[in-house]
Amino acid sequence: MKKWFGTLLAVLMILGLLVACGPDDAQESAGEGDQSDDQGEVENNDSDNESAEDDNSMPEKPEKLTIWVNAEEKQEEAVNQMAATYTDETGIEIETVPIDMLEQVEKLDVEGPAGNGPDIIFQPHDRIGDLVLRGLVDPVNLGELESDYTEAALSAVTNEGEIWGYPAVTETYALFYNKSLVDEAPATMEDLMAIADEQTNADNEEFGFLMEAANFYFTYPFFSGNGAYVFAEENGVYDIEDIGLNNEGAVQGGELIQSWFDKGYIPQDLTPDIMNGLFKEGKVASVINGPWMVREYQEALGDDLQATILPKLDNGENPKSFVGVKAYLLSYYSENKEWAEDFMAYLTNSENAMLYYEVAGEMPARIDSIEDPAIANDPIYSAFAEQATYGEPMPGVPAMQQVWDPINNGLSFISKGEPVADVLDEAVQTIKDNIAASGATQ
Repeated sequence: MKKWFGTLLAVLMILGLLVACGPDDAQESAGEGDQSDDQGEVENNDSDNESAEDDNSMPEKPEKLTIWVNAEEKQEEAVNQMAATYTDETGIEIETVPIDMLEQVEKLDVEGPAGNGPDIIFQPHDRIGDLVLRGLVDPVNLGELESDYTEAALSAVTNEGEIWGYPAVTETYALFYNKSLVDEAPATMEDLMAIADEQTNADNEEFGFLMEAANFYFTYPFFSGNGAYVFAEENGVYDIEDIGLNNEGAVQGGELIQSWFDKGYIPQDLTPDIMNGLFKEGKVASVINGPWMVREYQEALGDDLQATILPKLDNGENPKSFVGVKAYLLSYYSENKEWAEDFMAYLTNSENAMLYYEVAGEMPARIDSIEDPAIANDPIYSAFAEQATYGEPMPGVPAMQQVWDPINNGLSFISKGEPVADVLDEAVQTIKDNIAASGATQ
């Protein structure tokens, strides 16, 4: 399995070249020049763990820094552990506030100007372009720390030549399965559908296969694997006027997804909490989800938990999952920018990247972490590494934010039996209208 991590690293380098950048309208960060020199002296793991408190170029230490963490139990636990050690080393109190990362942008838009916002937020890279356009974040200075992160991670957080965050996580999703219910990993969609057919008994809340099938993030592989795409892309440049979510391949993908609901494989009222609960109870044979669920699933299923790449489609193609990077970003409204950057560097250093992996189960964005034997030799994480070689980065342009709601609404209609082609045509038109109304040019 270890070979997939070498392949993953190479693919991440390539994917980095494809991540597009959005407009750069935010104001420049105050005091950003000093931080590059402070962090550029990091040469090894020991110095990587040191704070900047002894550097005379740093301003006076604040009493407190505030970070909005993603509202997920294991991720909160990991950040709280790191925050506690940072406080011990610097004396700076860290307030961690759990807020769903998809809700942080709108909340920052309100709380930031009111003086109630955080110093740091945690976001997926496809939202950076929108955050920059809205002036909610400031660029950061990684200095010599740039060489610690994968090329894909750096490219993902780069916008018009500026770096806008400290990369924390590289991720995609794969197929988890319970080996007490499944003899071997399903290699094709035909295999997976056979499991769904044989093991689904909705009256007993037993299912062969579940996923968030009305969530475009997870269903994208079944569109893209058939030839659909979000925006046409060439050499890392996206054409937001060319949307491929209602072409022939997209209709094929939508019809496949609709068939899962029509056959009763996936219930209409399925939520992530219900899906995860049933899988952990041993009532579901397989689920599509991300590495952030590994630790929680392992606690429930133990050695019965296995993972594999997404099964091949009927056309023989490997489904192309979204590959994303999540990063810590500096709020424009922070009054302690230098120390906020010091804490972000601390959160993503070698030691803490591995701590986050061990506690939260998410793949680090550092080169040394990806190559660490603890990750490279792990049979479950190797599945995510292999799947990433078939993935593609989420478009990191502001226009991407106009895609999610219309296509997710479309998937909801598709799940209820509405004509797939008509639904996708309407969704794409809504996306185009939303992009025009937003004024996004890329």
